[in-house]
Order: sequence, then structure tokens, then C-alpha cells
Amino acid sequence: MSTLLVWREKLQKLYAAYSVYILKGIQFVLGLVLFGLINSNIGFMKMASSVFCTIGLAVICTFLPMIVMVMAATVLILAHFYALSLPIAIVSAVIFILMYIFYFRFTPKKSWLVLVAALAFGLKIPFVIPVAFGLMGTPVWIVPAACGIISYYMVDFVKRSATALKSADADGIAASLTSFTKQVLSNKEMWLMIMAVVIGILVVNMVRSRAVSNAWKIASAVGAVVCLIVAAAGNVILEGHISYVSIIVSAVLGIALGIVLEFLFFSVDYSQTENIQFE
Repeated sequence: MSTLLVWREKLQKLYAAYSVYILKGIQFVLGLVLFGLINSNIGFMKMASSVFCTIGLAVICTFLPMIVMVMAATVLILAHFYALSLPIAIVSAVIFILMYIFYFRFTPKKSWLVLVAALAFGLKIPFVIPVAFGLMGTPVWIVPAACGIISYYMVDFVKRSATALKSADADGIAASLTSFTKQVLSNKEMWLMIMAVVIGILVVNMVRSRAVSNAWKIASAVGAVVCLIVAAAGNVILEGHISYVSIIVSAVLGIALGIVLEFLFFSVDYSQTENIQFE
């Protein structure tokens, strides 16, 4: 334990000395992965999906507040949707506006949380979100988590149904608007994963704040298992198509992330703990 604490102190000194460069480097990598995933999955507009556009957006957003990266990602998604179908772009824009109005009301300074949540689902590791958000944040963080999940599933639906959505444009804008809205909002898998993540965040946050030894480790394990149970049970009840291997791996990675976060932010030497009882 003492060796780990020494390493943590060295990392803290390194971060203190080069925090500006480290944060900007992380922001650049985040932008590169984010814009790269968007362009590789829904690259309907050829000009916007180029490598130069991906790198250029990542570089520009590196030197601006994180809210700019959120807006840039939203505009990029809408541009690709517009290239596919005007009704799809209109409905998506309305959904994004409603989400952001609700989101900015609760966590206006945590814009990066939406990106992290969407990226975690895009990388097929959804259950790192409840562990990380539950350990590092408050129950209010369920709002940006839900917004990120909705954004991911909306993009994923358009990706899987691109051909049908494009041909539906000829049937009339009103019919296309209604059909797309209904199909996105009635996605059972999306609402199941939102429920699993929300319950996971609340459980992790509640256990983490208990006055017991190894509370963060227990919270990470319990939260990941709860998410796994909720997702698996819901998948069976709703007859969904969630990959059990994917959610199990995701839960394991969530527990591992919890241990890393405890080491970085809350590492305690429990061998020196004394319990005192007062009469």
C-alpha cells in the first residue's frame, strides 16, 4: 500500500507540473475518437467524413471549452443526417434541443459527461459509465448519462436503417417525421440500458458514501453486478438482442475502472484503521 501511495504522489506531482498539457492532450484524443466514430458510422456527407475534417475538428475543439465539442459533435451528426434525409435531420435536431435544454438545467458545467457516456456505448463498454459516474459524481449525473445514451441509440438506429430511411423521404415529410420519431422513442433496448445505467449510478453513489472499509471497491462491484442483472433480466423479458458477452466484459471493465479511480482519487491505507465506540 505504501508503494502505491508513493506512486500516486508522483503522479499527482507530474499532473500538477504539466496539467495544462495533459488536459489538452486528453481533450484532443477525446475529440479525435468522438469525431472519428461519428464519421466512420454515419459518414453520409463525404466532405464532412474525411480524415482532414476529423483531425481539424479535434484540433479546434482542443483549444476551446468542452461545450464547443458537444455542439460540434451535434452539428456534425445533423449534417450527416441532412445528407441522408431532411426529415431525419429535423426530428434529430428537435430531440437534441430538448435534451440539451433539460441537460443544461441540471449540469451546465459538465458537458463532457454527455460525450463520455455516448463514447462508452459506442465502444461497447456501457457499464463503465455507472461505476465512473457513481464514484466521481452525484445522482444528478444520471441526466447527462441518459442524454448520451439517447444520442448513441439515435445514431445507431439511423446507421442500421439508412436505406429504409432514405427511401421513406419520398413518402412525405410528415409521415417520415412521425415514423422516425416513433421508432427512436420506442426503442426498448435504449430504455432498458438507460434504466440499468441510472440504477447503477444510484447504487454506486449510495454504497460509495457508506462509512465502511473498501467502500469504493464494494460500490464498483455491486454497481456493475446490478447493471448486469438489470440488463440481462430486461433482455430476457423484452426478448431483446443484447450480447451477454459484451455486457459481462463491460461489467468487468467497470469494476477494474473503479479500482483505478479509487487508487487515483481515494486510496486509503486500511491497515491503520481504528474503530472507536463512544458511550
